[in-house]
Amino acid sequence: MKGWDVLQFALGSLRGSRTRTLLMMLAMSIGVAAVVILTGLGDGARRYVINQFSSLGTNLVIVFPGRTETAGVGPGMLLGQIPRELSLEDAGALLRSRHVRRIAPLTVGSTQISHGARNREVIVLGSSADLLTVRHMALGQGQFLPAGSLHNSESVIVLGAKLKQALFGPEQAVGMTVRLGDRRFRVLGVLASQGESMGFNTDEVAIVPVAAAHQLFNTSGLFRVLVEAKSREAVLPAKQEVENILYVRHNNERDVTVITQDAVLATFDRILHALTLAVGGIAAISLAVAGVLIMNVMLIAVSQRVKEIGLLKALGAPGWQIRNLFFAEAVVLSGLGSVAGMVLGQLGVRLIGHLYPSLPVAAPWWAILAALGTSLGTGVLFSVWPARRAARLDPVQALSGR
Repeated sequence: MKGWDVLQFALGSLRGSRTRTLLMMLAMSIGVAAVVILTGLGDGARRYVINQFSSLGTNLVIVFPGRTETAGVGPGMLLGQIPRELSLEDAGALLRSRHVRRIAPLTVGSTQISHGARNREVIVLGSSADLLTVRHMALGQGQFLPAGSLHNSESVIVLGAKLKQALFGPEQAVGMTVRLGDRRFRVLGVLASQGESMGFNTDEVAIVPVAAAHQLFNTSGLFRVLVEAKSREAVLPAKQEVENILYVRHNNERDVTVITQDAVLATFDRILHALTLAVGGIAAISLAVAGVLIMNVMLIAVSQRVKEIGLLKALGAPGWQIRNLFFAEAVVLSGLGSVAGMVLGQLGVRLIGHLYPSLPVAAPWWAILAALGTSLGTGVLFSVWPARRAARLDPVQALSGR
């Protein structure tokens, strides 16, 4: 019996029991679709986080006040101590490093902003002129904060695109004044619309000089310091020099946390990749269930086709050829189920991408190959027992229906 004859025999057998065939195909296709969709979601989440961190800037070193230990809690916190603040002088001192291109100190607060009869609660960022470059922001109108000393407390402000629309509508905002807390600020510029980044919507913030923010919120410490290294190769040396500079400035105490953007990205990438593998593995369990279904149904098929098998053996078909007939049936069944599952999975991925356009959902190639390989392997593996049982039938007894 040639390969084409084996395939024709398998297709004829499947067409002869259409309800059984459709049910087994459905079980296999659901398993494959589940693997495709869940791995697509996991990989989409991984790429979303990477894109979000990348949008923060490039070659970044981030400085936090307080020391974060392995357990995630600084020892001073257990004793009720407040971490030592980062000052503007600390931030300025970092520019002494030969590996640092620019810095952007950050302080954050919330207050009321108003223009005429319009007012709303707003998040205020205090920073410097270099924030625009470090954070890869873009201006839509006017200009950004003036360059110069970090201690410049000039009452000027840059508005996010949505904040400008809420306060001024279609009117011109640049050159106008707004009231922020108990002070009046002149609008220098309006940011281009950029949306959310790491859960922070730059379209709805107000940016003022860091010294002005300190006066506004009656504080002196910095929330973060963003440090841009001169190149990708300079990131680790810049991190080391930042730590050393602050160590000397803080009386030989390591009371700050310095992390690199690449280190954070690598950590998230490992976690989300492992999560993708886990959910893909869980979904693959349904393929094993589908394999058990194929085995049970094919065992029943063997008992229903005893005379047919006996006739083939009486005509001289050896045992290995009988096994091949059942293997071919399992391969065709698994293949059709896999293709149907791939179509369902891709439709599901496209639907999720349409509903959540910010999430780059796409099943990775390795997940697609793994789903196809697992479904075909499962189908063949679980057909071994029925195929061996059929091959061992005695032709005389089989022809008599026993």
